[in-house]
Order: sequence, then structure tokens, then C-alpha cells
Amino acid sequence: MTGEGDTPYSARFWFGVLVTGVAAGLFGAFMMWILFSVQHLAFGGGPGDFQDRVTRNGPLGRVLPLLVAGALGGPAWYALRRWTAGERSEVDEVVWTGRGRLSPRRVLLSGVISEVVIGAGASIGREAAPKALGGASGDVAGGLLRMSPAHRRLLVACGAGAGLAAVYNVPLGGALFASEIMLGSIALPVVLPALACSAVATAVAWVYLPHHPAYINIPDYRFSATVMVFSLVAGPVIGLLASGYIRLIGWVSYHRLEGRAQIGGPLASFAVLAALGVVYPALYGNGKDMAHRAFLGVGSAGLLFALFALKPLVTALCLGGGAQGGLFTPFMSTGAVLGAFAGVAWTWAWPGSPVGAFALVGSAAMLGAALQAPLAGLVLVVELTDSGLALMVPILAATFLATAVARHIDGYSIYSARLPRHH
Repeated sequence: MTGEGDTPYSARFWFGVLVTGVAAGLFGAFMMWILFSVQHLAFGGGPGDFQDRVTRNGPLGRVLPLLVAGALGGPAWYALRRWTAGERSEVDEVVWTGRGRLSPRRVLLSGVISEVVIGAGASIGREAAPKALGGASGDVAGGLLRMSPAHRRLLVACGAGAGLAAVYNVPLGGALFASEIMLGSIALPVVLPALACSAVATAVAWVYLPHHPAYINIPDYRFSATVMVFSLVAGPVIGLLASGYIRLIGWVSYHRLEGRAQIGGPLASFAVLAALGVVYPALYGNGKDMAHRAFLGVGSAGLLFALFALKPLVTALCLGGGAQGGLFTPFMSTGAVLGAFAGVAWTWAWPGSPVGAFALVGSAAMLGAALQAPLAGLVLVVELTDSGLALMVPILAATFLATAVARHIDGYSIYSARLPRHH
């Protein structure tokens, strides 16, 4: 996969890249339309972000949509798994094992269910469905164009990265996701199609999604000695925590509910989340608004600590209960609130930098360690926030140390830890 070998990239291959990028962009926009529509239906409109609307709804208005989503999502996923038994919907498994084909109908229907429950407040990432649909688009295009197995696998990986790029407006991050995470190589023959596919998908998704970064109005935090030393101290600690979170995800993936227990699993897990959400509404959804507030330096030390402690637990609970979704934003937001909490404590002893700067360091370090892809984690945070260039050295230091520690302990990522048990 790091070279063209005996079958150089042809015009047919590049046409497949184009088709995959267009499809990934359109599917990404469609999935976000479903997500935003359900959010509006469940929690209403008005000023502010999703977290503001959840908070304004009051305890009953927060709990009811999530319980309804659990009551509907469990049976829907159970019926889909029985109807499509033996069909594959996990793009990571298909790319990494090199076996099997993605089932477009299972990927699409599972993605719709996933975005509906996330819109109602489930604590899982929204990128799983666009990523899988982008990968399925590459799989279908590769089959129709009669590509070699290696080129078809490359197209699946490019489509997966393009799906993530489209929904978060991160074309470079999506390309690195495809090359560094999905394929484990940043060689030119891999990076070129990944870049092209992500760029096309991001541009196509602009027909519905905004052009600006996902996290707006983040200040351009400046470098300081206190942030630099903080990064050297916090990096190994974040790596240790990330390793624990990865093991937790692996454990719940291995022991997730099976059979008829899947029908009621989401309802039970969402009920626990709803109970916690009465006190901490920031736990609802994928964690985007939680991270945004941390990047802005908003929140007390007690609130930041509670969110850092609870977010990975409720996310693991949702997955263990049978829900399907991503982990990208929940883990990044966990790193952001951890960095902000630690930054509050750090500035008591050594003031000189805003709390939001520490949140940026924490999010990049946690994401790099959780993905086991420091380049992708770093670029994704910078693209998502349109900030952090002045903090590049401390962010790099923390991300390197966190990733190295997590790799030394296990070497798994939040994606590889979820591979089916028979692998």
C-alpha cells in the first residue's frame, strides 16, 4: 500500500477517488442534516449551541428525548443486525484485515439510527456514520470500476477519511486520518489520493455544512514558559489515562450485549446518562460544546473535573449497551476538559497563560494517544479550532509524550481496541 507496484494509478483510479469524494461529502451532509433535525425536534431552537438548548429544556425535557431514543434505537439496531446478519459495517475491520466487503444497506441504516440517537443526546461520536458511508462509497466505486484489491482497499480508506473531513471541515486532518490511521503510512502514493478525496468531500459538504472551523472564536493563544513546562508534565499523565480509556473501550466492546439483550441495552444505558444529564447537561451528545467551552476557558474547576471523570464512562456505557457510534469527539472533549481542569490548578501555582491554552494541549495529547496517530491528532485539533500555531512546540511535546506512553503500555487505539473478538 506504500507504492504503486505493478499497477500504477490510472485515470480510472483517479475517477474512483473523485466519485468517492463526492459521495462521502453528500453522505456526510445528509447525516448531519439528520443529526441537526433531530436535535431541533428534541430540544427546540433558539439562541446558543446544543448544550444551551439542552439546559433550557429542564430535567424532564432532557430525559424524555433520550429515553425515547433508547426505546426506539435498541429494537431498530437489533432488527437490522438480524436482517443483515453476516454483512459488514465496520470500515476499520475491512481495511485492516483485508477481508470482506462493506454492506451499503447496513452501513446506511445503522448510520441513520446512530445519528438519530446522538441528536437525542447519546454520548457517542457523530463521525462513525459518515466515515463508514465514505468507506462504503469507496468500496462500491472500486468494485464497479474493477480495481485491484489493493487499490480498492486504498479507496475504502480514503473514503473513510473523506467522510470525517466532510462533517468536521478538516480536509488535511481527514487525509491524515486515512493515511496514518487507516493505512499506517504517509508515503506519497497513499497521501496523494487521500488528500484529493478529502478535499473533494469537504468542498461538496459545503452545500449544507458551514465553511468555518467547527470551533469558532477560539483565541490565538501565545507561547509561554508555563504552558511549555505544563506540557512536559501533563503529556505522560495524559498518555497513561488514554491507555486506561482504550482498555475500557476494548473491554466494553468485548463484553457488549448480544442477542435479545441488545433490544433493551440502549434504553438502560441512556437512562443512566439521562440521570447524570439532569445535573451535568454537558454530557449530552458527542461533547463538542463541552470542548468548545474548555477551549474558551469557561467552567469552574469542579465542573471541569466532573466532566473529565464522567464523559468517557458514559460513552463506554452507551457503546456497551449496544449503541453504535464514534469516539473521536468524546475523547477529544475529555482531553480538553482535563487540560482545562489541570490548567486551572497549574495557574494557581504558576500564572501567565489562559486556561484555554491548556485545554488545547490536553485535547491534542489525548487525541494523539487515543488514536495512536500523533500527526493526525495534532492537525485535527489545529484545523478544528483554527488556533494553536503559536503553541505548536508545547502541543507537539505533550502529544509525543502521551502517544509514546500509551504505545508503550498497550499500543492499541480506540479503533483497534474495538475490533471483533474473533480477530
